[in-house]
Amino acid sequence: MPQELTFAIPFQSPISPHTERARELHLRWVRDRGLVRSESGMREYLSWDLPQAAARTYPYASPEDLVMLMNWFSLAFLFDDQFDANSSDRADRVAEVARELITIPFRPGGTPPDVECPITLAWSEVWSQLSDGMTESWCNRFAGSWGRFLAAHTSEVRISASGTVLDFDEYLALRRRTVGIHHSIDAAERSRRFEVPVVVQAHELMRDMRVAAADTIACMNDIHSLEREERRGDPHNLVTVIRKHLGTSRGEAIDAAVKLTNQYLERYLELESRVPQMCENLGLDASERCAVERGVEGIRHWIRGNYDWALETGRYAAEKSGPAAEAESRGQGGVDDLLLPRSGVGPARRQHQTV
Repeated sequence: MPQELTFAIPFQSPISPHTERARELHLRWVRDRGLVRSESGMREYLSWDLPQAAARTYPYASPEDLVMLMNWFSLAFLFDDQFDANSSDRADRVAEVARELITIPFRPGGTPPDVECPITLAWSEVWSQLSDGMTESWCNRFAGSWGRFLAAHTSEVRISASGTVLDFDEYLALRRRTVGIHHSIDAAERSRRFEVPVVVQAHELMRDMRVAAADTIACMNDIHSLEREERRGDPHNLVTVIRKHLGTSRGEAIDAAVKLTNQYLERYLELESRVPQMCENLGLDASERCAVERGVEGIRHWIRGNYDWALETGRYAAEKSGPAAEAESRGQGGVDDLLLPRSGVGPARRQHQTV
């Protein structure tokens, strides 16, 4: 039932006309980079339909950029699925790879990663494309959002490995960071080659809008992914936390999560209605206002596009069988291990020579 739950979102998001060709190129890239190696892993990955997610959240990207954004999506989702909540050793490996993923945007372009595995090598390639042509201000903003997202995920893995149970407020604070919406909204600018003015990014209204959007998307995602996370025994889900916090039934917890989601959506819409006045108060010119409008449109695309994808993706399917289901029962979402070098035993660390 949770994946089938619908929300009254009062706006639409288009889907890119380049989806199918970009999908073909993306799937070839995923296989070539060793991100999906087994046939069972590919069947599971295909069921997620991440290309649709990218095509809905970045509908105006060029054909080439859409492929790049699909490639980036694969890294974020496949890395998330490398987590094993029951293993402290796995938590250490996740942390090491996460630190490398955080560091890559701050190195000179073309620098090989220090920790080499399929995820880090692929991200180094994608980042060089994602950052191409963007200002240093945008790159720093994206890298900061990306780093906070990965650091939060590392914390989540360690919390799970330690057996710590978060209360309601602690979970909401963590989920706001692990949902990863801030850097995803930043990427909307790259997808259309524009940048929201710095003065707007720093404005309280824009900051509040991004938080409200993140909260809305996080809650929707937790509702739609509930059955998947129940199969995995993953306690980091809004419905599960509400159920424990309030001592309610599963159905009552779902109802409470839906109510909270609608509150966050209403909050976002109310904030968005203030954008024209903000532009007036800041004295923005026509080109700056156009960039702001595109930035707001990018947030809308994420709220609606991610929602439309979540209703259809096999990633959140109520029932699964085969290797994917077996991996989930062990606390993993992925079939293939991507934190090891393709021919090694642990995340390889590149040796630096002293000259």
